[in-house]
Amino acid sequence: MAMLVVVTEAVPPRLRGRLAVWLLEIRAGVYVGDVTKRVREMIWEQVNALAEEGNVAMAWASNHESGFEFQTYGENRREPVDHDGLRLVRFLPLDTTD
Repeated sequence: MAMLVVVTEAVPPRLRGRLAVWLLEIRAGVYVGDVTKRVREMIWEQVNALAEEGNVAMAWASNHESGFEFQTYGENRREPVDHDGLRLVRFLPLDTTD
């Protein structure tokens, strides 16, 4: 089992309710728990099925160099990039064409 953190933004209430079944919501849209890999993968399937236009970041403890791994769903200015095997986050420029 490993510590899991899920942060949601603009997701439907049904996804928030689903996450609350397995994790503790410690702030609005911020969920934590200690889950198995199988449960973590099932939670990610729920995110993909139910997040719609929202965005989600999920991070969990691992034995990688950084001590954690993460994945994201949806559009956000923060974009994960792989740099020599280390996952980092870069910021995309603001879209000023609107």
